[in-house]
Amino acid sequence: MALNPADDRLAALLPEGVLRPLEPRHLDEPRGYHAGQGGLLAAPRSVEEVAAVVRACTAARVGIVPRGGGTGLVAGSVMPLGPLPLVLSLERMAGIRGAWPEEDVLIADSGATLSQVQDAARAVGRQFPLSLASQGTAQLGGILSTNAGGTAVLRWGNARALCLGVEAVLPDGSVLRDLRRLRKDNTGYAISDLLVGAEGTLGIITAASLRLAPLPQAVATAMLAVPDPAAALRLLALVQGEMAGCVTAFELISGQGLAFLSETLPEIRQPLPGAPWSVLLELSLPRGCDPAAMAEALLVRALEQGLASDAILAQSGAQAGEFWSLREHLPVANRRIGAISSHDISLPLSEIPRFIADAGAMLAAMGDMRVNCFGHLGDGNLHYNVFPAPGRDRAEYAALRPRVQEAVHEMVVARGGSFSAEHGVGRLKAADLARWGDPARLAAMRAIKAALDPLGIMNPGAVLALPEPGGGPISGG
Repeated sequence: MALNPADDRLAALLPEGVLRPLEPRHLDEPRGYHAGQGGLLAAPRSVEEVAAVVRACTAARVGIVPRGGGTGLVAGSVMPLGPLPLVLSLERMAGIRGAWPEEDVLIADSGATLSQVQDAARAVGRQFPLSLASQGTAQLGGILSTNAGGTAVLRWGNARALCLGVEAVLPDGSVLRDLRRLRKDNTGYAISDLLVGAEGTLGIITAASLRLAPLPQAVATAMLAVPDPAAALRLLALVQGEMAGCVTAFELISGQGLAFLSETLPEIRQPLPGAPWSVLLELSLPRGCDPAAMAEALLVRALEQGLASDAILAQSGAQAGEFWSLREHLPVANRRIGAISSHDISLPLSEIPRFIADAGAMLAAMGDMRVNCFGHLGDGNLHYNVFPAPGRDRAEYAALRPRVQEAVHEMVVARGGSFSAEHGVGRLKAADLARWGDPARLAAMRAIKAALDPLGIMNPGAVLALPEPGGGPISGG
């Protein structure tokens, strides 16, 4: 490996055996919008080696960019600008440290993928109920660092709600050993909760203690055609009222999304083709229930009340898988069409129908564009993506893109919503946070960052934008 002189100095401080070749896969992100940079790649094998790497970077004043599975969408794990950082991968720390099914607890290293964690939970008769389309690649450390959401937040909450405690290396190289197996521990500041969602800017999560749950005894999955988002919300209220605590997913799908699937992935089966809006509903029912009978009765009430015009209940696990395949391929179709601007937003539930109508009218006035709005309606999280008109390329909208993004985010914030619901801030939305974040909250965040990471070496530029050139202490690798 050819090193520049600065890299040579840092390499001399690192533990033996942690350096690995820096490959293109360590510097990319799924959409291909941002190319990262790095001087060295460190892949430690233990928390002690992570601590040694952090101490070396502190001594050399070199920034650290943590790297998980690389599935993030806000440039949190790629650093396109600034002094060359060290890229820190936890891929060699992927073990399951222990499971206590009687406690519903599992402890895993942060390099384990979500699929590995789920498999380990099932091996002891439990489930880890976080669900992401990228679960075969996304790693636990990145999932916790971004407080990832997914399709089951309505029932189980975001990643933070499923984390009891973490082991982490702080910016000074000390190790926080907080792998609790407790539900109650009121002994001061919740430092683990602070690190979850910090996107690697306050420390490196190396392991986590996770909440498990009993496996569902019966699952019912259905798709319903609804006339509009307002009807979908009324349907959600009906379902929640009738099946309190049993609703694990409630996904909104637009007719534009179905049209994109037909155009780019015609092999994906559509149970309700042509529906203006659809809902994908999943219920997890306790032992002793008749899931088909309960779900059928619920669908009949939805049809009778005019909340749905058609409904299909999955008759097998394979058919339920087809329903979920449709939902999970919506982002794939989006990428093939090519978005002008993509938005990961959340809103108070009652604001959603009016927002969708008002934002659509606003964009129509700005130009000829299409909108694919879909997402986790049950928890208020929408993926609001704007696309070129048929026959046009997104490059033609390059000048319009900043206006579209700003207008959508401004409309969201004005309605009490968030411009980053589940993907995090990363570097892509750091300027948005600086503009729209609450001033007192931002001041507290900056104070915490300065106290824990005075040199600013932890994931520089993520969440909180970098200072002006020459204004920060990082020198680079």
